[in-house]
Formats: sequence, C-alpha cells, structure tokens
Amino acid sequence: MRARYFVEGYSFIGLWLVGFLVFMAVPLGRSLYYSFQDLQVSKGGLLATFVGMEHYRAAFTTDVNFLPLLKSTMVSTVTQVPLILIFSLFCAILLNRGLVGKTFFRGVFFLPVIIASGAILGKLMDQGAANLPIFYNQDLYDKLHNFIPGDILKSLLKYAESLTLVMWDSGVQILIFLAGLQTISVSLYEAAKCDGATAWESFWKITFPMIMPMMLVNTLFSIVSSFTKADNQIMSHILNVVFKNNDFGYGSAMGWIYFVFIFLVLGLVFLLFSKSLGATEGRK
Repeated sequence: MRARYFVEGYSFIGLWLVGFLVFMAVPLGRSLYYSFQDLQVSKGGLLATFVGMEHYRAAFTTDVNFLPLLKSTMVSTVTQVPLILIFSLFCAILLNRGLVGKTFFRGVFFLPVIIASGAILGKLMDQGAANLPIFYNQDLYDKLHNFIPGDILKSLLKYAESLTLVMWDSGVQILIFLAGLQTISVSLYEAAKCDGATAWESFWKITFPMIMPMMLVNTLFSIVSSFTKADNQIMSHILNVVFKNNDFGYGSAMGWIYFVFIFLVLGLVFLLFSKSLGATEGRK
C-alpha cells in the first residue's frame, strides 16, 4: 500500500517534472551562471566577465535596499500567513456544514484567486481597493487610544486594514481545508459525542490533528504565495535591477539569495510540522 501511495504521488507530479526539465532547468542554470558574471550588452549578445562572489557581497554590503526589503517581506509573511490559515480554516468549517447555498459561497471565496491576481491585483492595490480606511482613520485612532496603547493600537489597525488581502488570498486554502475536513469519518465525532466530548474538544482532539497534512500544504502554499505575490517589494526591486538597470548579473545574484532564503524558510516549516505529520501517518 505504501508503494502504491508513492506511485500515485509521483504520477501526479510527473507532468510538473517534465515541464521543469523542458522549460525551467536551463534558464535556472543560466541564472546561477550569470550570478557569478559581470554581463555587458553588445551587438553579439551578452559578454560575460567572471567576478566571483562580488555580486553576492554587494547585496549585503553595498545595496541599501536589499536587506531592508528582505526584512519587510519576512515581517509581512509572518503576520499574514497565520491570518490566512485561521480565516481559511474557519470558512472551511462553516462551508463543510449542511448550509443552503454553500456551493455558491465556495465560488465566491475562490473568485478572487482568478480575478485578483498578477497585474490585476497590482492595479487594484494602486487604486486602494485592498485598504479599509475605516479601520485606520484618525477618528477611530483617537477613540481607541484612551483604552489601548498607541504602539499596539497602530499595529492592530494595520492588521485590520489588511483583512481584504487576507480574504483575497484564502481561496485555495479554503478548498484544501474543505477537502481535508471531508475525509474525516463522521463516526469519530459520534464516538466522541457519546463519550461526552464538547464541540470545542472534538475540534482540538479530532479535527485539528486530522487536517495537519492540509495545514502543512496550506502553510507552504501561503508562504510561497506571499514571497512571490504582485505587491512583493523585493521581487519588484529585483525586476527593476534586471530590466530597468540591465544589471543581469547582480539581479541573478539577488534572485538566488532570495531563493535560498525561501528554501530555508520552507525547510524550517517542514521541521516544525514533522512531529505532527508523524502522528497522522497512516490515517487512511
């Protein structure tokens, strides 16, 4: 049975592997090669001069924008990903109930994934569609400032203002959580109810442990989406260096530093989830 699971898993990613080898492997290798070169545009193409680790050193010592933007991106990811997971799990639990019109609401939550993405998302954000000024206007701040310290209040209002982006970024996660909830046997809840367990206890003892694999998938998806979304400042910085300044070598070096950074973050997530996933091994 375990071998069958391996075969099924590799059959699902087989097309992606073929696509990666055909379309991505060569450009990825060239970008790594370019990161160690100083490239100059000429009539015959790009002229490469080996400079070693110079571009990598420049990213950490010379570029005044790279490290602050990297920090800003990490802070944004750490704050938004938990909100997305909580919101998507809450919506999935509601949609998993026998509600009237739940198919319609599933489509409503998934619609922003199709509409509010890529260049369209950038345009919407430039027009202020992602902001909720009601949470962060001066009157509300003055009224709450008497009860909540200013520094904490500013952070809370800032997070409340980002609720629109959280809802826009939760469509895929809701469907994944919903698929996981539908694999949990109803008999488990019935047995827990017979033993006197409350709904809250059933959630933490049955629902939450059983959807940990989906929690891992959604966490990885949310992190990668946050690191590559349209409003990501460090991605915009890399694109400006490559396509506006025509500095292909330095842009490639920053791209690889960013790639290694994302790889380390994802590795940390795998490490944190490893114990929980071991407890759910063999759930089928």
